[in-house]
Amino acid sequence: MPIVALAVLFLYFVFAFGWRSWIQWRRTGSTGFRGFSGGDGSAAWIGGVMFAVALVAAALAPLAELAGMVRPWPPLTGTGTRFVGLVLCGAGLAGTLWSQLVMGDSWRIGVDTRERTALVGRGPFRLVRNPIFTSMVMGIGGLALLIPNVLAAAAVVLLVAGLELHVRHVEEPYLLQTHGDAYRAYAASAGRFVPGVGRLARTAVPGASS
Repeated sequence: MPIVALAVLFLYFVFAFGWRSWIQWRRTGSTGFRGFSGGDGSAAWIGGVMFAVALVAAALAPLAELAGMVRPWPPLTGTGTRFVGLVLCGAGLAGTLWSQLVMGDSWRIGVDTRERTALVGRGPFRLVRNPIFTSMVMGIGGLALLIPNVLAAAAVVLLVAGLELHVRHVEEPYLLQTHGDAYRAYAASAGRFVPGVGRLARTAVPGASS
């Protein structure tokens, strides 16, 4: 399955990053890439680094398996497990693209505190505040089932941890500062990554998210 995993990753990077950035550039004159936030060693910076390392680990996982450098964990090499992994990969890509397109011109990779983007609450954003990240975890989790080796598992762990830090220390403080009560009301009804889980109190302030 490493070849299938490579094909899935190729499609994900081409569409979720390349194609979506091209659309953003055609519409706004900007690719939407804003890079890491926070100073070196800060929680925000660490979250960005973990996110980047997770993507690298995901890309290396099938290559390392093909090279014989890592081996898959036998209990997870069955046909059923791999089928579930493929379904999760497909759902993760579809969910990522859908959420990105719903964001329209507000879509970004990273945050620039000097910008004021529109608050999006339609489509998948009605249920969760970060459906792109939820879909990414779903996709990388599916990859770890296609090639259940140590690098793929590390990619899932690093991605989840990195996104938690990024959302809590970068995105939520920025959105609370930018949109104030409108974001508080929205975040009180929509979960952070899962519907109903991680909703913020209406009195939430930057840096005090639950």
